[in-house]
Parts: sequence; structure tokens; C-alpha cells
Amino acid sequence: MTKTKTVLITGCSSGYGLATARHFHERGWNVVATMRTPRAELFPRSDRLRVVALDVTRPESIAAAIEASGPIDVLVNNAGLGLLGAFEVTPMATIRELFETNTLGVMAMTQAVLPQLRARRSGVIVNVTSSATLAPMPLVAVYTASKAAIEGFTESLALELAEHDLRVKLVEPGYCPSTSFASNGGSRMAGLIPAAYAPFAERIFAALGQQTAVTREADVAEAVWRAADDASERLRFPAGPDAVALAAAARLPT
Repeated sequence: MTKTKTVLITGCSSGYGLATARHFHERGWNVVATMRTPRAELFPRSDRLRVVALDVTRPESIAAAIEASGPIDVLVNNAGLGLLGAFEVTPMATIRELFETNTLGVMAMTQAVLPQLRARRSGVIVNVTSSATLAPMPLVAVYTASKAAIEGFTESLALELAEHDLRVKLVEPGYCPSTSFASNGGSRMAGLIPAAYAPFAERIFAALGQQTAVTREADVAEAVWRAADDASERLRFPAGPDAVALAAAARLPT
């Protein structure tokens, strides 16, 4: 009898995480959907799905979530904060807040899960970054830096963990206007487009509004699922038509 695999996904209250948790559940997996404030009503009632509280910036929260989840086969590091604005006026406190979640939170979760995966010599870690790491984009310098750090981290970690038969993957979503990237970070982004940058920002926003090849949450959910199920040495999984095009143009090895 084939064992039903268990996936723990961070940041499941909306966007990519919510879509990914639903996607895995629909495909018969056991799903641990984590978020800072649990909202069980987002999901169907099922004995294969649990909603667990988790703040990836707090060690005690990570430990409690791992304990509550039991053995897991796949960790999906999806939780993240968005930030759009001129770097010149971005407070260092905001920069640190972004790195605490987008970068250090991923590392902390990975470190917490690794002992059980290594002991079983089986498991996959999927880190969700961004297509902003594939081609430079203005007004997201801090966000891109926080995600680029995870790209380098994942590339190195994949080589390190291959010795223990563990796989590490990157999923790189494109521009997804239907997510709550901007609304969730409204207070964080307030005042980050000063007058000196306003004309430039308006041109950037107008160009984004005209973009037709965009990413959907479902594209990311599918890419994460494929990455989790992939037994090859492939590292990168661009998600969405715009991300796929950027990856091809960058000619990055998969």
C-alpha cells in the first residue's frame, strides 16, 4: 500500500500558499497548511488537512508547528512579505522585517525540518522565490535581494543535501496581479514613492498594467507540486508564462 505523503506549506492564508495547499489536497496528499492566524474556513473539512499556527520569524512558533505536524515529507517555504518602493527612502527597520520573513524565515524552517528528513534519507524542500531574481526590475530592490539570497542558499544547499538523498528545489513565480502583494504590505509601503520618484514609478506601474502574459496562483501551485514530485536533479521551476520566458532568456540551468 502506497503511503500518503505529507506536505507542510508556510503562508497559506492567501495567494500562492492557499492555492498550493488546495492543489496538494486535491491530489490526495496530507496537507499541513500554516499561517500566522489560523483560518480553517479557507479549506474544506478533511481528515487529510490541518491548519496550524506558524510565524516563521519566531523560533518557539516554528518548534510548536513542527511538533504539531508530525512527520512530513515535503516542506514548501512560501511565506513572504512584499515590498515595492524607492530604496532611498525605505527604512532599515522595514528592510530587516522583510529579510526576517523572506530570508531568515526560510532558513529557520529548513533547519527545523532537516533532522527528520535526514534521518529518513527522504524528503524534498521547495523554496518559493520570484522571477525578479531572473531579470532586474525597478522599485523592488529590497524584495529582490531577500529572494536572491534564497536562490543562492538553495543552490548550495541542494549540493549539500544530495549526500543524504534529499532534494531541494526553487519555484520562481512571475508577476501575479491577482495576489495581495500590494494590499498586504500597504502600511509597510506607505510613503515609499516620494515625489522625486513618482514620474518614474507611474511609468513602471503603467507598463505592468499593460502586461498580458502574467502568472496565476494556479501556475505556482502546479509548479510547486511538480517540484515536490520531481526525482531528478532539476533545480529551477519557473511558474507562469512570463517567468518561463524570463528563465529562457536568462538561459539559467535548471
